[in-house]
Amino acid sequence: MKSDTIIKRAQENGVQLVRFLYCDNGGVIRGKTTFIDHLADRMTQGIGLVMGMMSMTGMDFLAPGATFGPVGEIRLVPDPDTFTFLPYAPRSAQLLCDMLTLDHEPWALDPRSFLKRMIARAAEHGLCIDAVFENEFYLARKTERGFEPLDQSLCFSGIGMDAAENVMQDMVSALTAQGLIVEQYMPELGPGQQELSIRHAPALRAADNQITYRQTARGVAQQHGLIASLAPKPFANQAGSGAHIHLSTWNKTHTKNLFADKRDPNGLARVAYHFIGGVLRHLPALLALTTPTVNSFRRLQPHFWSSAYTAWGIENREAAVRVPTRYWGNEAGTTNFELKASDPSNNPYLALGALIAAGLDGVAQAMDPGAPADQDPGNWSDAERAARHIRRYPTSLAAALDELERDEVLQNALGAPLAKEYLLVKRAEAELFRDKDDAYELEQHRFKY
Repeated sequence: MKSDTIIKRAQENGVQLVRFLYCDNGGVIRGKTTFIDHLADRMTQGIGLVMGMMSMTGMDFLAPGATFGPVGEIRLVPDPDTFTFLPYAPRSAQLLCDMLTLDHEPWALDPRSFLKRMIARAAEHGLCIDAVFENEFYLARKTERGFEPLDQSLCFSGIGMDAAENVMQDMVSALTAQGLIVEQYMPELGPGQQELSIRHAPALRAADNQITYRQTARGVAQQHGLIASLAPKPFANQAGSGAHIHLSTWNKTHTKNLFADKRDPNGLARVAYHFIGGVLRHLPALLALTTPTVNSFRRLQPHFWSSAYTAWGIENREAAVRVPTRYWGNEAGTTNFELKASDPSNNPYLALGALIAAGLDGVAQAMDPGAPADQDPGNWSDAERAARHIRRYPTSLAAALDELERDEVLQNALGAPLAKEYLLVKRAEAELFRDKDDAYELEQHRFKY
């Protein structure tokens, strides 16, 4: 969309403020706004942002040893194709931004530019990536008694549908108005927990959609006097919330799913096996980017249907990588894999970009993922898992960050400046929560995602 068209539409629709949004190394969506009268200049000149914001933790303090602080500035420059009106804030609109240096170049710490690089790398292999984040979240109220779920309904319960009817109808309408295609809705396992899935899109748009989704879920819930918490584990004794990443690869004209091969017993092409092999090889390090909070590791437990081992399987919901069965009549079009070890606290540009980097390493080296797990890998003995080259995940954020620091493929993909700052920010968060109790951790994560 052209800038002059955006400005005209915004003015005609009574917009006063336009949000310029980005996602930081803590996975927090942040931004600045411009008044409509200055939008034309801001579309080309951007809005200034102090460099230290990408050294800021999710707790709003500068990471110890941070490279950046109060000195230095970059520009938040909006992508016109991301413009949307906000149905839950009718006098506001939204644009998602790239971070550019004062020399008009992509900043080394810009997560969106990182994902663009990985998309370009995939294209060099002849692969066009489609993806989607499949989110779960809780609807709750903050009362005098604490943080309480919307209802006490059961998984897929019709009663749960009724309890959340009004807010979920408005959420569907708001997402649809912003160009996201809603596919399915259901009450999930936890009381007040919801799952609302949207359709896949080209990789950059998929990550942009995740920002819009998170903002919309929170914004619409607030209109109903509710809190939509996309924290991985807002209740210690209830089901965790994932943001499973579904991914497929296509040819340049998007007419052929390159993961699909009807001659294979599992319906998968060689490139799909190799891609999965790369994901499994790098998964211990990848977790630092796809499940990047202290709270995330409450969710990644054996037998919790969220995955805890570096296994893959066909319709195995305890495997890290699940290959879903395909839909009748559209087998080629619906061939994809799902990364279970992902949650809504991640920065979607970093999570998806790193997932692509891991998969491409598997493609480049023709990695064999091994035989698919035909049962819960947590039921096997340590010796049985070792024979299948299946590892238990790191059990803490700190351990996952150690894996990331040792992973040369992901380090090189991120680039030294981004990798260094990300590790600094996330280590600072891990250290902060090391001596805090459960109540503090849960309270801090519930309201940030």
